[in-house]
Amino acid sequence: MGEMIAAAFQPPAWLRSAHLQTMWSTFFRRPEPLSRRRESLPLDDGDHLLLDWAGPAPEVGALRVLLLHGLSGCSDSHYIRGTQARLAALGITSVAMNSRGAAAPNDTALCAHAGETADLDAVIQALRQRDRHGPLIAMGVSLGGSRVLNWLARADDGSLSAAVAVCSPLRLDLCANRMDQGLSRIYRRHLISNLLATLKRQRRHLEQVDPTQAERLAALNLRGIKSFWTFDERVIAPLYGFRGAAHYYAEASAGPRLNAIRTPTLMIQAEDDPFMTPAMLPAREELGPGVTLELSAGGGHVGFVSGRPGHPEYWLEQRLAAFASGFLPV
Repeated sequence: MGEMIAAAFQPPAWLRSAHLQTMWSTFFRRPEPLSRRRESLPLDDGDHLLLDWAGPAPEVGALRVLLLHGLSGCSDSHYIRGTQARLAALGITSVAMNSRGAAAPNDTALCAHAGETADLDAVIQALRQRDRHGPLIAMGVSLGGSRVLNWLARADDGSLSAAVAVCSPLRLDLCANRMDQGLSRIYRRHLISNLLATLKRQRRHLEQVDPTQAERLAALNLRGIKSFWTFDERVIAPLYGFRGAAHYYAEASAGPRLNAIRTPTLMIQAEDDPFMTPAMLPAREELGPGVTLELSAGGGHVGFVSGRPGHPEYWLEQRLAAFASGFLPV
């Protein structure tokens, strides 16, 4: 059985709303200055993944942190850049993994989903081959957190020293329903619009480099998609071999598999997350022996902004950096 603790985060009086917490960085945060170097990692199916490295050049035996973005995000998402900048300031090497098609068009029709672990495993194994003994931590945010949790529950081979999952959609069906309600529909429209634009960009690229793969996208019915149930039914299910959205949600939801996790894993969730419902949160007996659930009453979806209006502080990035620092070699 895992552990449940209260998060130290307290939303400030000027930013108590879950929606303001969620949207603050998108509208008001300037990108972190960050020096990075890009690597293209080849995959067995002929495609590749773009990895963005920050901090000191990786040395054998040194700590490395692998970061995964959320749905429709990429390595330039504010929470990825902010975390990499904070880790770099501490002298910690980090690498942000871009899902297929996230940062630039890829060479297959595939993208990613909440239960996709093969691409994540390819990156983990590549990092382990370069250094078999140094500490390696995976940190996933939102959909990226779901992928990390699914990897830990299904494919964990001891390669990771520890993991973090932030604001993870533990029950995809409940999350899809929640996104059809109230103000959450604003996020739904934004995310689906971005996803559809990425698919169209991907199809144009594939028409030039691989017409057969382009046909896979051309066969998808993208007209009139307004909900995640419809998107996942028409896009994710056929691309990845699920029988439909309900089958995908049942197979890819990480919540029911948390009790299988043994690797030390920190889960950070906010009770007021507008992408989810409190009913999705696990009970302590549902947590595996490696899992600590750190629960905050506020914070929205990947918000956790504190400080003052003119001087905001990003508690989440401080928390992630503090967690990673605990694995620095002595």
